[in-house]
Formats: sequence, structure tokens, C-alpha cells
Amino acid sequence: MSPSEIIRIPILPFNIVNAHLIKSGAGCILVDAGIPGSERKIARILSRHGLSFKDIKLIIVTHAHTDHAGSAACLRQLSGAPILAHKDDADFYSRKQPMTFCPTGRVGRLFLKTPLPHQPYEGFVPDIRMKDGDSVKLQDFGVDGIVRHTGGHTPGSIAVELSSQDALVGDLVASGILIGGIAFTGHAIRPPFEDNPRVVASELKRMVEAGAKRFHMGHGGPLAAAEVMRHARSLSNITQSPATACHCAHPAHSTASNQSGNGRSANHL
Repeated sequence: MSPSEIIRIPILPFNIVNAHLIKSGAGCILVDAGIPGSERKIARILSRHGLSFKDIKLIIVTHAHTDHAGSAACLRQLSGAPILAHKDDADFYSRKQPMTFCPTGRVGRLFLKTPLPHQPYEGFVPDIRMKDGDSVKLQDFGVDGIVRHTGGHTPGSIAVELSSQDALVGDLVASGILIGGIAFTGHAIRPPFEDNPRVVASELKRMVEAGAKRFHMGHGGPLAAAEVMRHARSLSNITQSPATACHCAHPAHSTASNQSGNGRSANHL
């Protein structure tokens, strides 16, 4: 299997919002879909690398926030590629339930008052729906890697771990001023919203200990393993109140696991 190249797609200036392409000889995998209307920016990056929408073999959406899932339905239509996501965010993807947010501090609380986190997007049902304990190998899509459930940012957050020792982790971690902005881009920070920091810390530690060297994220980055481990250890010391310790009062997800729609379980891979 040929080596993969990771191509960052800046959705907003200063790497405040990123999507990523994993490019291989067999085509490419798109990780995250940006805010609604991001298809033009994604098309420009594809063209710059001699690719088109039809070269996208899979769309992985790491979680249901609008800056990661916003253009997924449109990109599926343009590319014909299936969408892979986790069932625990399924009701948010389909717009059956409104997204809920757990601010990590003052910046998160202020950000929550702006229109961006609440920007609506076209609902969709993932074609490949992971369940708890599932992992999805990416060899069928030309990439040597695996997708795992990494709930902690949202209930259904997932991350991609590649044999190249790269990890694409959505919003498990961010960096810099203004989540990616103009300075300190090599310094790990919490994103504006995060359900359970201890779960996030556990997942980040696991990936570092498994050999991940470079972490690519939706806001800022990339970050080296040592900085991610420093951040994970800091998160481990955060004390949550009982009200926020379990998915920050997210609605129950039992209905998501029973959805039929057009989705299929990750077990079909």
C-alpha cells in the first residue's frame, strides 16, 4: 500500500477551522467537511493536487458540530462517497435533536453567544455508522489506518490513526490563540466546547502511547506527541461537577442506535 499524504484544507483563515485530505495512490479520504458552503474551498484544494470530488472515496465526519459536519451532505452528493460517523451523534447529524454544547471556559461561553456554533446545516444519515467498540480499517479505501470511537468531545467523536504515526483527531485538542489563530500554534489548548475532559485525556494518552507522533486537528495544529501528552496530563486533573460529568446533559442516544434510514453498521466493512 502506497504511503499517504495529509493535506490540510483551511476552511477559515489562520487555520481557525480545518478539514483534511488523506491522499493515497487509490484516491483520497476527506476528514471533516467544514462549515456549510465549504465545498468550493475543498474543490480548490483538490484541484491544486490534481484531484476532483470523484477522487474522494470516503468522507469521515469526526463529530456533529457545524464546522465539521456542515457540508457533509453536499459533499456526499458531489463525490458519491459514503459518510462514516458514529451512531452517538446520529440524532444531531439528522437534525432530529439540536446540538448541545459544554463550554470549557469564558471563551467557550462567549463563543456560544455568537451565531457560528448554531449555524444550521443539511441533515444526513451516515452510510457507515460506527457503534461502541467498533473500529473501521481503511485499507478498502486505499489507506493504511483505522478509525476509532473517541467520545469525550461529543458523545460520537471519532479519530483516524494512520500507520504513518499521524492522528487526525477532530476537536479532541486545539492549539494557538483563537483556536488556531495568529500565535502559539504549537501550544495545545482545550477547544471552546468539550463534554468530558477526562475521557479526552484518556484517548489522547492512548494514541501517544500507541505511537502517534503528529496530531492534526480541526483548529490549529499540527501538534507533536510530547505537547499532546502534556495537554492530556493537564486535562486529567480537571474536576467535573456531577451535572457535567456525563456528556454534559446530552440527550439519551438510545434512539440513535435504533435508526434504520440509509445507514449501515461499521460491521459491514
